[in-house]
Amino acid sequence: MPEDKVEIFLGIDPGYADMGYGLVVRGGGRGERCLTYGSIKTEAGEDAAVRLCKLQDQLELLIRTYRPTSAAVERLFFSKNVKTAIGVAEARGVILSSLEGMEVPIREFNPAEVKMAVCGHGRAGKMEVQKMVQMLLKLDAIPKPDDAADALALALTLANTRIDVKQLA
Repeated sequence: MPEDKVEIFLGIDPGYADMGYGLVVRGGGRGERCLTYGSIKTEAGEDAAVRLCKLQDQLELLIRTYRPTSAAVERLFFSKNVKTAIGVAEARGVILSSLEGMEVPIREFNPAEVKMAVCGHGRAGKMEVQKMVQMLLKLDAIPKPDDAADALALALTLANTRIDVKQLA
């Protein structure tokens, strides 16, 4: 990659009540750095369709604002809580549809792949991943909420994956 080329990597930790996002920028002669992070929250009492539309609207606003080069989304792993798993699966559908509709190339990673990329082994605990994200991005503190730290870890994983995301589109 030419040193002056700037790429923006969007990481998304899918959630129905709280969807984490993190943007990492690389290039311009400055290495990798955090652009922004946070989470999109929905209210438990709201209708499911309203919650999913809120996720879609806020995600698409992020995409229009920051224009990511590509996005990483965490794969859903099987949960014992079926109700939670269904909500997260629905949120993932909205996320994938929004990214595809806005022509952002997508790469999916499972949690072990993210842990391996960020910490060097697939059995890292949540705190170890968060501390590595803080260190790698030279942040003053561990990103909060946890979903945002996970999203930044996904963005870092994508930024350091040696697969041309254009091949994935």
